[in-house]
Amino acid sequence: MPTIRLFRVLPAALLLALSIAGASPASELFRAATEQVTREYYGWSTADLRVLSEKYGAMLRVKCAPEGEACSYATGREVLGDLFKEFGDAHTNVRDPEGAERLREVTQDLAVQRTGARVVRVEGGLLVVSVMPGSPAEEEGLRVFDLLTTVNGEAAGKRGSENAPVGPGEFIRLERAAQPIRVSVMRAATVPLNLILSTRRLQARDVPTLAWAGMDGKVAVISYPSFLSQDAAALFLTRVREAISGGARGLIVDLRYNGGGSLNECVAAASVFAPVEYRSQTRRGQAVATYRYTGLNGQSGRFLDRQIAPPGSAVWKGPSAILVGPNTASCAEVFTYYARRAGAVAVGEPTRGVGNSGVVFDALPDGGVVSVTVLRAFNEADQPLPDRITPDVLAPTDLRALTEQGRDLTLEAALGTLDPRSAGGPSGSER
Repeated sequence: MPTIRLFRVLPAALLLALSIAGASPASELFRAATEQVTREYYGWSTADLRVLSEKYGAMLRVKCAPEGEACSYATGREVLGDLFKEFGDAHTNVRDPEGAERLREVTQDLAVQRTGARVVRVEGGLLVVSVMPGSPAEEEGLRVFDLLTTVNGEAAGKRGSENAPVGPGEFIRLERAAQPIRVSVMRAATVPLNLILSTRRLQARDVPTLAWAGMDGKVAVISYPSFLSQDAAALFLTRVREAISGGARGLIVDLRYNGGGSLNECVAAASVFAPVEYRSQTRRGQAVATYRYTGLNGQSGRFLDRQIAPPGSAVWKGPSAILVGPNTASCAEVFTYYARRAGAVAVGEPTRGVGNSGVVFDALPDGGVVSVTVLRAFNEADQPLPDRITPDVLAPTDLRALTEQGRDLTLEAALGTLDPRSAGGPSGSER
C-alpha cells in the first residue's frame, strides 16, 4: 500500500467513549474503526459510510445477541470486514493484532525469529516467493517457487474452495515459536522432499535479490518483495548497480508478490528509470492539501521543488520489464506506472487495483489497526493515477508449470519482450 508511515493511537476521548457500560469488545472495535474512518477517510469510494455503519451495526447486534457483553473482537472484525468490502475501497480495512505486529516489525526493521522464507497461499500449498540470502531456509535447501504442501504434518495453502489449516499467518506463528518446522516440498523434476527448517533472529523485512536469466545469462532479474522497510529503495538501487556492474543488457523487476509500502521508498525506487514526481491530495479539516513525493536516480529528494532535475536522469537506461499480478498492489502499482512511463514493459496479469491512493494506520482497542485511505494520487500533470495496472503483455503465472516443470512462463514472456530469441524457452533463471 502507498503508506504514509504513521501509526496513531486512539484519542483519549474516543477511548473513554468506548469504555461505556454495556459495550462488548466487538462493539468497541466496531465503533472505534468506523468512527476513525468516518473522521479521516479521503479516498475514491462514493459509498455512504454512515449508512453502511448503521446497516452493519445492526448486523453486529444480531450476531452478538447470544453472547451479550462477551461478544468477541473476532466477531467485530468479521462484521467490519463485510462492511469495508461493501464500502469498496480495498485500502481501507482492519488488521488483527498479529497483522499489526508484523506490519510494525517490518516497517521498523526489527529482528524477529524467522526461517527466512516468505510464503503465500495458493492452490495445493504455500508457494515460497522469497528466500532471504544467508537464512536458515536457504542453508537448508529451500528455493523460491518451492510449494510447501504440508507443514508439521498439516495441509497447507488452499484445498479447492477451502483454506487448509496452515496459511501464511500460521507459518509466521510457527516461526515465532522458534521450533523446527517440518515441511513437505513439491519441486519440479524431483520427488517430493521433506525438509526441516530451523529459525533464528533475522530482520523482519524481506530484501530485493538479484539473479540472472536469458539466452546469454545477461538479463538481470531483481525480485522485489516489499517497499515497507526504510531501506527498500536503497537496497533496490544497490541491486541495480550490481546488475550494471555485471554487464546486464536487460533488467526485469519481479513485483508479483509485492503488496506495497512507503511512498517515499517506491517513488525513490521508481526514479531509477527516470525522475518521478508523485502528487497527493489529502483533507485537512475542510480544506484539501497537496503534497509531493519526488525521486531522482533511485533516491528520494526535493530536487523537483527547484526544477533542477537534469534531463535524461536515470540509473538504468537499458530495456526493462516489470512482472505484475493479482498480488501486486499499491506502491508496487505506483512503481510500475512510473517505470512504464520511462519505457518498461509490464508483463503478467492485472494488478490488485489500489494504486491511486494511500493510507495511515490507526490503533484499535484489540491491538490491531485500521488502515484508512487518506490521500488520492496524481501525477505531475495533476492527472489521477490509475487504480490498477493492465499489463502490456498478458502472461499469467502458471503454478503447475512452476512446480512441476520448473518453468516461469511469466518470466519467459518478459524475456521474450527483451530478446525475441528467448520467447518460449526455459527461463534459465537462477534464483
